[in-house]
Amino acid sequence: MSRRDRVSSPCVSICALDENDVCVGCQRTSDEIMQWSRMSDEERRAVLEKVAIREQKAKIN
Repeated sequence: MSRRDRVSSPCVSICALDENDVCVGCQRTSDEIMQWSRMSDEERRAVLEKVAIREQKAKIN
């Protein structure tokens, strides 16, 4: 698999962690951000599912 085929990072270059240790730009936790380059595509997809849930919760609040 080429690098181009891998699941891309959701980073939007707005890097700041909130009080819950979640980036306000991409909605990943600091641990998820640090581990991203070592994750398999399956693990990355699982993180992106969590990101989607966090984004929905952020819109509600």
